[in-house]
Amino acid sequence: MNFLYITKMARKKKEENAENATKIEQIAKNAEENMKKIVGEDKFEEAKDALNEFLGEDSEEKTEKKKKEKKKLSEAELKRVMTDTKETLVPLTDYIACSIHLGTKVITPDMRKFVYKRRADGLAVLNTNLVDDKLREAAKFLADFDAEDIFIACKREAGWPAVEKFSEVTGIRCFCKKYPAGIITNLRLETFFEPKLALICDPWVDKNALNDANMIRIPVLGICDTNNYAKGVTQVIAGNNKSRKSIGIILFILAREYLKSQGKNDEAKKLVMEDFTGKIEEMTPAVAYTSYEAKPASKDVAEKVSEGV
Repeated sequence: MNFLYITKMARKKKEENAENATKIEQIAKNAEENMKKIVGEDKFEEAKDALNEFLGEDSEEKTEKKKKEKKKLSEAELKRVMTDTKETLVPLTDYIACSIHLGTKVITPDMRKFVYKRRADGLAVLNTNLVDDKLREAAKFLADFDAEDIFIACKREAGWPAVEKFSEVTGIRCFCKKYPAGIITNLRLETFFEPKLALICDPWVDKNALNDANMIRIPVLGICDTNNYAKGVTQVIAGNNKSRKSIGIILFILAREYLKSQGKNDEAKKLVMEDFTGKIEEMTPAVAYTSYEAKPASKDVAEKVSEGV
């Protein structure tokens, strides 16, 4: 009995809704006719769009048009991201060829913001746009100091050739292999000098130079990999600091920009990147972009990258 009653009521509601829909449709049609009489046939569409906009409603055609425009915009935005034409300090292919974007399997809280993704083998991949931005900032920071007021320290063997070349072209004092203890803190040493800026290639490996610089309260410019903590480093340069090529390209850029800031444009133009990095293989843009793909690397390759070979 209840079932029959509910069915009957449902049919009645359906009929009422259909009748109401017909009435509403007729009212809308009458309203359109009246609007045409008031504003005229030629201005009817314009008035209709204005009314819909006021009511926060769009016609079906306009809604569909907006959807298409939104989709087109999304596709254009995607294309822009995929083919970002931002001008970098060196071509993107050079960054990739020198593995400046390859971090370690460890990511510290200080360096997490620079990480783009992880590869399938667990290595972190740095965002090359952020790497380039930090290099620009570092170059501007370095330009405020005279060469005699700066020193660079690098205990890691992979960085020695680049550091020595950097020192040669800029006149900045360098300490490779071993940083002389107390050279900037012990007044009794004959070799004592008073720098105004320290440049280090790894906050952990070059911790003695970092600690001395913090002790005498001078700013520190430091190359930080994904496994580094940036405590005590005033200006971070995000990048791979385990590889000769990566350290080389960073110091090449800093040397070039520093010479430019000193008005030595001719000397800056004569600099050759391979003098800092060693020989590098040319990469096509296609190869460079696929380097970001999460393809598994062999265990040997992963270990060599982690160790800076």
